[in-house]
Amino acid sequence: MKKIILTGDRPTGRLHLGHYVGSLKRRVELQNSGEYDEIYIMIADAQALTDNMDNPEKIRQNIIEVALDYMSCGLDPAKTVMFVQSEVPQLFEMTAYYMNLVTVSRLQRNPTVKAEIQMRNFETSIPVGFFTYPVSQAADITAFQATTVPVGEDQEPMLEQTREIVRKFNEVYGETLVEPKSLLSSQKAAMRLPGTDGKAKMSKSLGNGIYISDPAEEVKKKVMSMYTDPDHIRVEDPGKIEGNTVFTYLDVFARPEHFDRFLPDYENLAALKEHYSRGGLGDVKVKKFLIAVLEDELAPIRARRKTLEKDVRAVYRVLAEGSEKARAKAAETLQAMKAAMKINYFEDEELIAGQVKRFSGEA
Repeated sequence: MKKIILTGDRPTGRLHLGHYVGSLKRRVELQNSGEYDEIYIMIADAQALTDNMDNPEKIRQNIIEVALDYMSCGLDPAKTVMFVQSEVPQLFEMTAYYMNLVTVSRLQRNPTVKAEIQMRNFETSIPVGFFTYPVSQAADITAFQATTVPVGEDQEPMLEQTREIVRKFNEVYGETLVEPKSLLSSQKAAMRLPGTDGKAKMSKSLGNGIYISDPAEEVKKKVMSMYTDPDHIRVEDPGKIEGNTVFTYLDVFARPEHFDRFLPDYENLAALKEHYSRGGLGDVKVKKFLIAVLEDELAPIRARRKTLEKDVRAVYRVLAEGSEKARAKAAETLQAMKAAMKINYFEDEELIAGQVKRFSGEA
């Protein structure tokens, strides 16, 4: 069996460092690992419209932003199929069939759906499209016969919903679909990078994000305002590491060579933490180190993006060609599904021949 990855993002804005460490950097590593036969990365515009239907221009403008972030971070159209969800109509037909395999009560029990509904204040008026997006997501995954789906821990209930749909379909119609497995990040700190304000999650809506495409001065400004330890008032005061956003970021981004280059007074991150914990180390010095570390990570990405921005038409061509490949792959899966469901009426020669006999009086 081929090893196939499917993953993606909603195009509701530029991608931030939470996306980068939570999924995007890992995707580039998986792409370049040589372990996977096919990789599909979807810009989920149709899913984004489930709670942005009154503002489609927001989605329209951000598709190119997401594509630029993808490619500037190292996703290669020669190795990875990048496509736009709404350009693959087979996904929506598959969603319609899957809806017959899922109950309303099961969707209501999905922890991710419940959390998302609460976050968006949809309790009294839930758009049907939003409520059923786990079913749509199942179509996205199974259309490409994905064996592996990189997810965060909070998305695991969504993937379990997909597995349930796959098992139900195969039970009713015969073995047709592949049951996907999740691939969680091995780095705990990267699985949910906090916002600059110390809130649990970096989010566009909360305005607490550092974006992959942010200019160096903007990154510097955001880091200098970053939440640390509110009780670490004076340099000589002992400081807390746990819950300190600056150190959370250093856990994710700092590498041994960064100390040699930017902070040679310290052998490693453990030594820096020890000094901060006992007192005598100010927040500004640690933040300046983080700024240097982030600039080392983001400067090459920023430079690649500037090059890509010079030929935006080429980026749109990448998405158009990727969408064409995605349609072809999804069409194969849909054809197999319809054959298993016996609704491929015009291709079922046995059905047609039987009906000919029936109505000609030969039966």
